[in-house]
Amino acid sequence: MSRLVETVVPARLGVGFRWLLASSWVSNLGDGIAIAAGPLLVASLTQDARLVALAATLQWLPPLLFGLFAGALADRLDRRLIVVTVDVLRAVVLAVLAVTVATGHVSIVLVLATLFVLGTAEVFADNSSQTLLPMLVRREDLAVANARLQTGFITVNQLAGPPIGAALFALGTVWPFATQGVVVGLGAVLVARIGLPRHRREHAERTHIRHDIAEGFRWVRHHAAVRTLVLTIFTFNITFGAAWSVLVLYATRRLGMGEIGYGLLTTVSAVGGLVGTAAYGWITRRVTLGNLMRIGLVIETFTHLGLALTTRPWVAMAIFFVFGAHAFVWGTTSITVRQRAVPAPLQGRVGSVNMVGVFGGLVVGSGVGGVLAERWGVTAPFWFAFVGSAVFVVLIWRQLRHIAHADEDPADGDTLAEDDGSGDEGPDDDGPASDAAARGARPQEGP
Repeated sequence: MSRLVETVVPARLGVGFRWLLASSWVSNLGDGIAIAAGPLLVASLTQDARLVALAATLQWLPPLLFGLFAGALADRLDRRLIVVTVDVLRAVVLAVLAVTVATGHVSIVLVLATLFVLGTAEVFADNSSQTLLPMLVRREDLAVANARLQTGFITVNQLAGPPIGAALFALGTVWPFATQGVVVGLGAVLVARIGLPRHRREHAERTHIRHDIAEGFRWVRHHAAVRTLVLTIFTFNITFGAAWSVLVLYATRRLGMGEIGYGLLTTVSAVGGLVGTAAYGWITRRVTLGNLMRIGLVIETFTHLGLALTTRPWVAMAIFFVFGAHAFVWGTTSITVRQRAVPAPLQGRVGSVNMVGVFGGLVVGSGVGGVLAERWGVTAPFWFAFVGSAVFVVLIWRQLRHIAHADEDPADGDTLAEDDGSGDEGPDDDGPASDAAARGARPQEGP
């Protein structure tokens, strides 16, 4: 047993990392349950495609509104305390939602408001939690540590969570949200056990928060690789958000898959993600990062086309498998470059700039998707996503060369970049955690 523990969580990563890993896996179970149960609850209360898309928008809007502020706070305050406080708040909100569902007082307005509150809370928790790992393990151990976190994310959040959430919803609408509240609360208890080195800035050193936010933007602007990643994630999430905002309607109406079948779509995508993650080291030894990004974006473009054309569940599931592999490979490259490039004092702010790019695109896309689906049917957002993605690929093609030269251009001359360099051409086979949490799973989370 001890040998297994050492293999999964090497002692050199420290006790703090083990607490972080346990918290991550537990919290991801609750979030995975919500990926399926949240949209199913919304769809059970309304068949208006605009309201279904609005539910996605209200989850994606808070990072756009509060992301920069959350990033600045993470660099100023106790990051662990932020995560614990916000997770306790999330557990309380979920308990209230579960009570209203159980007593029959739930309404679409209440659910939409709950989505916004939970989305706002997650902005602060997610941004702060992303900064914890570089404080707990050495730089050379980031790859293996992130791999362990990603294993939990894929298996618990993406594979196990959605079908469990859909099954619990089928048993009774209250059960998935009550369960999520319990596991989120447990995650807060586990995070509280982590010991961190001192990282809060002294009062005398503090500047106005607007100055801190601007400093994060300046760093991103002067770092070619990270700047390109943020631009790419923003543009492609417009098309992604349009299609995925009505995914529950696409699965139930177009494919006729039902509640359990909808949860299986995410599960199949996660299986593809496991394959992509396992092969990441092998792939990056044979394909440059620039070409890897280009291939991935082409795959995503044709994913939308395939889903727009098919009416067969097994074809859609095959497409989701390929998309899952692409999303995790692409996200692994993105987080590798960003996490290794950004100096510790700027982790929160640069992460928040990336978050604004992620969710800014999703908010715009979800608004477009809801209108298109209501006017021309549930496949219209997928046609928009295909055409828009194809245009974006052409426009951004040349800019992706910055990723291929990330190691040669560590800070692009910016004096703020005190750390050494940007991402490597790829970690070992235990590739780091993926931004797919932001691109694929997180945006689809329910209440």
